[in-house]
Amino acid sequence: MDVISVGKAGLQGWRGKVADAVAGPVARRAGVADDQVRAAVGALFFVLSVLYVAGAVKRLASAR
Repeated sequence: MDVISVGKAGLQGWRGKVADAVAGPVARRAGVADDQVRAAVGALFFVLSVLYVAGAVKRLASAR
């Protein structure tokens, strides 16, 4: 399993459509492969999800 496949694993539904829409233009401008851009977008969505869940857990713990 490589980094690109891990990053692309979370691209389901609308997140995949967003990644597909930005991959081409960003890849051409940055000089990288489309798959690398999709992986980066997937990693970004993953990090945002983790932060959201961590914040919810923190709020739940402080409410008790």
